Parts: sequence; C-alpha cells; structure tokens
Amino acid sequence: MDHSHHVAQFRRLFWIMLVIAVPVTGFSMMFSEIIGYTIPDVAVFHWISPVLGTVMYFWGGKPFLTGGYSELKSRKPGMMLLISLGITVAYVASLASTLGLIDQALEFWWELALLLVVMLLGHWVEMRSLAQTSSALDSLAALLPDEAEKVEGDDFVTVPPSALVVGDVVIVRPGGRVPADGEVIDGSAEVDESMITGESQPVSRGEGDRVVAGTVATDNSIRVKVTAIGDDTALAGITKLVETAQNSSSPAQRIADTAAGWLFWFALGAAAITATVWTLAGSPDDAIVRTITVLVIACPHALGLAIPLVVSISTERAARAGVLVKDRLALETMRKVDTVLFDKTGTLTKGEPAVTHVAAVGDASEDEVLRLAAAAENDSEHPLAKAIVTAAKERELERVGASNFSSSSGVGVEASVDGATISVGGPSMLRQHDQQPIDVTTEWAADGSIILHVLSGGHVIGAIGLADEVREDSRQAIDALHAQGVTVVMITGDADAVAQSVAAELGIDRVFSGVHPEDKAGKVAELQKAGGTVAMVGDGVNDAPALAQADVGIAIGAGTDVAIASAGVVLASDDPRSVLAVFELSRRSYAKMRQNLWWAAGYNLISVPLAAGVLAPIGFVLPISVGALLMSASTVVVAANAQLLRRLDLRPESVIARKA
Repeated sequence: MDHSHHVAQFRRLFWIMLVIAVPVTGFSMMFSEIIGYTIPDVAVFHWISPVLGTVMYFWGGKPFLTGGYSELKSRKPGMMLLISLGITVAYVASLASTLGLIDQALEFWWELALLLVVMLLGHWVEMRSLAQTSSALDSLAALLPDEAEKVEGDDFVTVPPSALVVGDVVIVRPGGRVPADGEVIDGSAEVDESMITGESQPVSRGEGDRVVAGTVATDNSIRVKVTAIGDDTALAGITKLVETAQNSSSPAQRIADTAAGWLFWFALGAAAITATVWTLAGSPDDAIVRTITVLVIACPHALGLAIPLVVSISTERAARAGVLVKDRLALETMRKVDTVLFDKTGTLTKGEPAVTHVAAVGDASEDEVLRLAAAAENDSEHPLAKAIVTAAKERELERVGASNFSSSSGVGVEASVDGATISVGGPSMLRQHDQQPIDVTTEWAADGSIILHVLSGGHVIGAIGLADEVREDSRQAIDALHAQGVTVVMITGDADAVAQSVAAELGIDRVFSGVHPEDKAGKVAELQKAGGTVAMVGDGVNDAPALAQADVGIAIGAGTDVAIASAGVVLASDDPRSVLAVFELSRRSYAKMRQNLWWAAGYNLISVPLAAGVLAPIGFVLPISVGALLMSASTVVVAANAQLLRRLDLRPESVIARKA
C-alpha cells in the first residue's frame, strides 16, 4: 500500500492546524483561567476560539471523523473512533458553553485544539514510518533491457522487448541482458544468472541451452530464439510470487488501535454510568458536567503518540546504525522470530569467487603457479580470472606480461608468458591436452570448490581452487543468534556440496540447497507451517518472493532494488551481524511501546473514574481543569520515555558486546 498521499495530508494539516491552534488556545477562557491571565472583555476576542475552533474541528478533524465513521460502520471501534468521540464531545460542549446553553466550565476550545494537533502529529509520524520508498514490481520490470536486437536476415533491428513474439531470434551482446526467455541457437557464453537463480558463478550456456530474461551474457555474443514472452517468462513468474506473498500477508492489528478500542467502550460505559448515577442522585446539572468531563478526559492524547513516537525515534536510531525499517509491523514481529533463513550468495558469502587453494606439481612452486596463471588471466573479464589476478596481487607476486591471449568459453584461457604457453581452465581443457587432474583437487571439489588447472606447454604444473568467499562476520552473527536460541537455516541455488561446505564452516543448523526461485517462498512457508516465526535475509531478485512471504523480510542493502523493496527491513551494509541489531531494536522498541501504552491507558483508567465522581461521597471530585492538565502531562511523560531510545547503540559490534 502506498502511504505517500496520507503522509502529505497529515503533514500539511498538522502545520496548518498548529498555526490555527495558537489563537484558539490563547483566547480560550478556560485556558486563560488555568494559566492565570485575563482576556480583554471585547466581543471579537470571545469569538476567536469558537470560530477558529470550528474550522479546526471540521477541517483538521476530517480524517479522524471519516475514519471513525468507517470504524463505526464496520463495528470495529479503534483509535479513529475514540479520537472522533473526544473531539466531537469537546467541540459540542465548547460551542454549547460559548452560546450559554450549558455550564461555562465546559468550554474546551484549548483542549480541542491540543488534541487535534497532537493527533495529527502522531498520525503524520506514523504514516511517514509506513511509507514505502520503492516498488518491488517496478524493480523487477527494470531487470529487462529497454531494447532488444531482433535478427532479421542479415540485419539487426532494435525493438522493445514487449514487441517480441515467440519464435523471434535476438542477439545478446557481451554485457547485455537477455530480453526474453529463450533457447541459445548460436554461440556460447558465460551467463550471470545470480540475480535470478542465486547461482554464485556464471553458468556456461551454449547451443540448445535455455536462458532466462534478465540474465547477463558476460563474455561472448549469443543468438537466442524466444520461447516465452510476457506473463509466461520466469521473471514474470517471480513477479506473481511477490504479488501473491505481499497481498496474502495479513497485518497484525495495531497495538494502539486495540487499546483504543477497549478505551472506547470503557469511556462510553463510564459516561453512561456517570450520567445515570448523578441523575438518580438528584443532580441533573452535575450529571451533564461530569459526563462531558469523562468523555473529554478519555481523549487519547498520550495514546495517540505512544506508538508513533517510539517508531519514529527507534527507526531514526536504526538508520544511524545502517538499519532501515520500512515496515513497522516487521519491526514489531522481529522480537518473536525463532528462525532466521539466510540466503548464501551475497549474504553469508561475498557473492564473488576468491582463491582458496593453490597446489603445485613437479619443480613449480605454489607462488609460481599463481603468478603464471594471473599473467595468463590478466586480459580476461571473467570473475574467476579477476579472482586469480587479485590473489596474486595480495601475495605481492611479480607481475609478468603476456601475449597472444585467447579465450574459449567453457574451456579456459591461453597466453604466452615468459616464452611458454600457459593454459588455465577446467576439465574440458585437461581433456584437450590429454592431462589428468592432480589428486588433491578431489578434496577441494568435495568441499564445493571450483577447480582450475594450470598447464605450461600442455603439461599440468598445478591447480587453483576457488570458492565463494564467506564473509568474515558471518560466523560471529550466527554464533550470536544461536546464543539467543534462534535456529539458523541457509538457502541457496548452489549445489549441495557447496552449500554443505559453507554450512559446516559457519555452524548452520539446516540447509536448503539447489533451490529454484519459485521454490524459495515455499521453503519459507514450510518453516512457517512447522511453527516457526521466520525472518528471511537475502539480496537477490530470486529472494524477493521469499522476503515477501517471510514474517520479517530483511534485505542486504547492497542487493537489488527488488529485494530491498520486498523487505520490511533493509541493512545498508553487507554485515550479517546487523540482523542482531534488528532483534535488539525490535525488543527495545516493543518494551517502550508497552510502557507508553500502559502509561497512556493507565491515566485514562484512573482519571476517568475520578472525573466521573467515584470519590464524590468523601468530598473529592476531580476538577475538569486538573484532569485536562494531567492529560497533557501524561503526553509529556510518554514523549520523554520514548526519547530514552535515543541512547540505544545499534552498531553490530556494540549489540554483540552487550549480549556477550
């Protein structure tokens, strides 16, 4: 739901009503008596509060009156109906008092102005905290290229993807996105499918292989015959899953609204009893005064700010720590989470390959193997090549020039280095040179590593193992979650060997491997059906349906727009320890909400019976002016209590240190 219209509405009304409230309050007879100043006995001054108060009631009170009417029609009284009751009673009583129809002690113009300003402020803050900043579905659509190159004979015609039909042939150039689902009919390329499938490494796609809309050809051009368009594409399927999960999630009823519903019936019941008892006691005039006093004092000043202030301050503190709370309900739910489901690629791992093993045979050393491989790979744009070059730089190995560079998709690279022909590649390259893998690589492969052999003059001189590098902070984050009794699960599109290797290294409780995009949301639902309250942490398009399905969706901020838009919480950094900060924020803010609600509602539970005259038999009746001041004081207490959240340090290292 887009709340931007409501944010603008409450913001505009708040500032206008705040300006009008100044003269309304200043020229209110009761307010002047409470403060102790005299309003000049000039007729025009006596009508300032009634006239401007009427404007405030109908203009500033319109959102509450219409909301209250809706709650009344649906027979679900809540905050809007309670506010409507309060401002209506205050307005009618004040107008009647100004016209001399009832006791002048029932002039509440200042109280009406204060209530409207405080309620508008509270709802502005609340709507701002709920406003969505981006659209998940728009972000999904953005994965498709703006243009596609359609093959027509010997020519290429640029058309929008929407103009393609099944059977068309398109060319996808290096670095370009596939415009529609299809089958490769010419050429081969390493295709980056990580944002769609979650596979951490580019996948080789050649003739006869299927490619998915939105994926990227990283190194070579390919020709693709379109097999699916529009709603039939995999990307459209993911979009539908996101829509379904978002629309099927039923928001929990707001705590403050529940309390307001109880207070509504409490106030009505107390007013009815008050009117009956005072009338039967033979004091009909007192019955009117006491009944109106009860209804006005029941106005939820503090209750209206109890939740929005806590949300506003806690989200501001979170933002300073790199945690963006987009959904207040997600924040409230996080404290109940007992299962955290992490995506592997880009979340627990860096999402890019790194050299983990180097082995040499014969007279070569490990450094020599890595040095020669880096020289041969230096001109390649492949992620594995970049990882090898980076590893050589980190070891400060001598940089050597290479010539006669050539690359073969799915095989490897070859170049002349130091007068020798150096080849770096996988199993296909070994077969071309009739060579066998070295023994140690069997162990590396069992751990899920990618194996590249290095050949000099057609003979193996060593091997390099690469894997998606685990983030340094992942182990610390998982240990801290275990310490809180949280079950940690990992989900990935990678093969089981890769997944189990990472899980063993990090101490993860359960693993879902080889999971396709359309199945990720189902895995979340499976955990939920088993009784778990699930938080999903991910960063890719393939995570979007699962993020929307989870009780709390947490997106790594470095991830895609669609993952961020589908989540309730966004981590600006890529530090998985920030999940602990979300837990801490949820628990602390919920505690403050409860404290504020008890204070706000507690004030009503105590002051309403006193205003009704429950202690009248012993000579004490709460003066209406004192009740109104106490009501304002309760608002101050609630606001001050919420401000204590500003001392909360949500930096991941601080949160973990407090838990240690």
